[in-house]
Parts: sequence; structure tokens; C-alpha cells
Amino acid sequence: MHFTISSTWGPSDPTRASLPFIFAASALQAGDSVMIMLFHDAITVAVKGAHEKLIPVGPPARFAEVLAHPNAKVLVCKPCAEVRGIGESALVESTAMAGMNDFHRDAARPDSKVIAF
Repeated sequence: MHFTISSTWGPSDPTRASLPFIFAASALQAGDSVMIMLFHDAITVAVKGAHEKLIPVGPPARFAEVLAHPNAKVLVCKPCAEVRGIGESALVESTAMAGMNDFHRDAARPDSKVIAF
């Protein structure tokens, strides 16, 4: 199965920011593939060094695990990043800039389940 996940939560609420990554890590552990699209404040999670500083209250942080997994794709909303002055060179190497068409492509896959955080 494939999970297409959207998130808008970032450093303003580290626990909420971690939830899509915790779910993704569980899906990856079960042998599924995932794509996480970061929108709004969530794009800052993909800035180099940022996810290491986000400490959720309660659940374990699983950002690094997902960012490094070969069956995970983490995309950053390009317009959301550009308006904040964040360029692709500022992002974690395993991430990429993308747009809504990319999110739609994954969401439209016949084996995909869409989840929004």
C-alpha cells in the first residue's frame, strides 16, 4: 500500500509536526511506501538541522528515520518555501521542492490512501 500524507504543522507545535512522520515510520515498518507533502509551517521541518531540534511531547521523534528511508519521499511545497525565502539548498538532501500537481499524482495512485495532518 502507498500512503500520501499532507502536513501543515511545523515548529509552532512539534508534537503535531511529528505525527505524520510517526505514522509514516509505522507504515514503512509494515513494508508500505509513503510520500509526505509539507505545506505552510511544516516546510520548516525539512530545513537542514530543523527536525533535530523538534522534540514532540510524548511520542518519540521519528523525523530522521523517515527522511532517510528509501521507501519514503518527502516533498516541500515550493510556493510555501519561496514566500518564506527558503531555497532548495537549505533543505535536507533527501527532500525536494514540489507542487500540488505532485501531491495529486501520488494521491491519485490506485494503491494510495490519503491522510491529512
